[in-house]
Amino acid sequence: MRLPLRSYCIFRSLVGLNQTTAQSRGLSGAAMRLVQFRRHGDGEGIRVGVERGEGLGVVDLKAFDPSMPSTMRELLGLGDEGLECAQRALASSQHVLERSEIHLLSPVLAPEKVVCVGMNYRDHCLEQNAPIPKEPIIFSKFPSAITGPYDDITLPTESQEVDWEVELAFVIGRRGKHIKEEDALSYVAGFTVANDVSARDWQMKRNGKQWLLGKTFDSFCPLGPALVTTDAVNDPHSLGIRCLVNGDTVQSSNTDQMIFKTAALVSWVSKFVTLIPGDVFLTGTPPGVGVFKKPPVFLKKGDVVECQIDQIGSIINKVV
Repeated sequence: MRLPLRSYCIFRSLVGLNQTTAQSRGLSGAAMRLVQFRRHGDGEGIRVGVERGEGLGVVDLKAFDPSMPSTMRELLGLGDEGLECAQRALASSQHVLERSEIHLLSPVLAPEKVVCVGMNYRDHCLEQNAPIPKEPIIFSKFPSAITGPYDDITLPTESQEVDWEVELAFVIGRRGKHIKEEDALSYVAGFTVANDVSARDWQMKRNGKQWLLGKTFDSFCPLGPALVTTDAVNDPHSLGIRCLVNGDTVQSSNTDQMIFKTAALVSWVSKFVTLIPGDVFLTGTPPGVGVFKKPPVFLKKGDVVECQIDQIGSIINKVV
């Protein structure tokens, strides 16, 4: 009898893969672009899929094998077994949906944590005449701020100074605490594009100048378009990163400007909290944000913001 793919993968891990070996190896060997989506008009809710290529059709994992999970967090919770099953589904070329048939969602919804890093680009620090941080500056957004890669950014009536921040984001793939930096990348499932939308008046002038409220209005964390697994990215710290507003480039840099890179951030944050599959990290923004332009420039209704990172993709959000 042929086992469903998920059952086969779990069976394989039980009979042939030592758990300690799996943990040391981490989430590896699967170069894919994982997405979450809804099919237009069918009411089936959230599904997980694999892009056949950037912007191409999507393999519906649940249709391929009904035992597969329906959310990215659940898929990541399966560890290597889940990624191996997704890779088999991609190789099958079955149950492919055209992009016109689906609405792409954020690659991760309702994560337990959205961890953000401030002042993490050397060129952004220079832009502000600010010192280079000696330790990561950590803050957060509420998970309710997350929105899809092509969904609208809603201007809150409470703020008149809403700004853009293109950022490289990554997603945790397995549980860990007190993670050593040399092991940290094995805890990362993949990378995606984020816009750390920021209400500067609330961030810099109000609420005791704590950053949380200014960063966490609804729709202030567009994310996507895909979770690009680590094996599909040559070097996450050597990628062109850009933000365009109405087609004009306002930010253009490279992730090699990051002060604290992925492994250091995973290790540092895991000193304080237990990281679990689906946790999202935003790693900081390069120079070119609106608040430091002379005079300052802020987003207004009708603006279109595009955030691009080489090898990962772009997200495009209209301001409403």
